[in-house]
Amino acid sequence: MTILSTRGLSKSFDGLQAVTNVDFDLPQGEVRALIGPNGAGKTTLVGMICGRIEPTSGRVQFDGQDITSLPAHARIMRGMAYTFQITSVFARLPVTENVALAARRRLTGGAVDSAVENALARVGLTDEAHEEAGNLSYGHQRLLEIAMGLAQSPRLLILDEPTQGLSEGEIDDFKALIRELAGDTTILLIEHNMNVVMETADQVSVLNFGEILAEGTPQEIHENAAVQAAYLGTG
Repeated sequence: MTILSTRGLSKSFDGLQAVTNVDFDLPQGEVRALIGPNGAGKTTLVGMICGRIEPTSGRVQFDGQDITSLPAHARIMRGMAYTFQITSVFARLPVTENVALAARRRLTGGAVDSAVENALARVGLTDEAHEEAGNLSYGHQRLLEIAMGLAQSPRLLILDEPTQGLSEGEIDDFKALIRELAGDTTILLIEHNMNVVMETADQVSVLNFGEILAEGTPQEIHENAAVQAAYLGTG
């Protein structure tokens, strides 16, 4: 079953075409990596998928329903969670309250506390639960953001550059987390770290100049001459 699909999705800003006629299908339970050079249109495409950017043309479907006109908060209620490329935590609030605020978007009562505890344990932040979020390192703030996404029990979790600012050990833990989540939650991963992509993704979509350049397994993408020329710096 396809949980997310786009057809002819396009966006232009003041005449500049950022994304052009993207047809994209994401099967339920898959870990899909979205890669491409800086300026390829990845963040714009994801912004249209999650409802933060209105498309110039095209459609977005989630779980078989057309959601093109739905605002971001309505997409969250349907089971879509998005973590930002730039951390968006509430710096003056404790770590637990950051996660609880996210959990309350979809849960109530005792389910919130359970979701918070589970999400923090999954990203390794249990010991920092009562710290002010602003006191965390940048890497830990990124992990907190992932916990905020997980606490919403999403059917689709969109992670935008999640390993940026993480140490090698934290990246290893992140890869283990993705492997643990795989199958239970569909994941769309926007990532520059090719080791992370190669080790976690089932399939990879490559965006270049706002268009899908190639799709395939990590190995197929690694060996693709067009991708090597456009993105991997060889060939």
